[in-house]
Amino acid sequence: MNNLLILQPAAALALFTLTVLLLIPIRRMQPQLANEIEEDDFKYGESARVPAYVSIPNRNYMNLLELPVLFYAACLLIFGINQLDATYRYLAWGYVALRVVHSTIHLTYNRVRHRVLVFAISNVVLTVIWVRVALALW
Repeated sequence: MNNLLILQPAAALALFTLTVLLLIPIRRMQPQLANEIEEDDFKYGESARVPAYVSIPNRNYMNLLELPVLFYAACLLIFGINQLDATYRYLAWGYVALRVVHSTIHLTYNRVRHRVLVFAISNVVLTVIWVRVALALW
């Protein structure tokens, strides 16, 4: 199997993360133009005046920079040790899909119960990837 294929889900998640990054200024402009918030409301993060719909893309973006770092590292290790198989590919694409679903829930209707369930499943998938990587290294 072509080892480069493990980098495709990593690239897809990176591009999705950059897409979420674009939402931050878009969501911040509307209340600023309506004079609901001021530039200084973002001076030290986000003040209490910042509406939730403005804060959520930033929080989601931070989520996409936390645990996915382990995903990127695992993909690079799988590539580097030349251990790619169909299971890794399914797990990697599954992880990406779950992170996209998590973000979609977070950025739309934001039902915590749904979001946490998808987040937990994505963490199980990531753990399985890492257990397999660790076993391959030993």
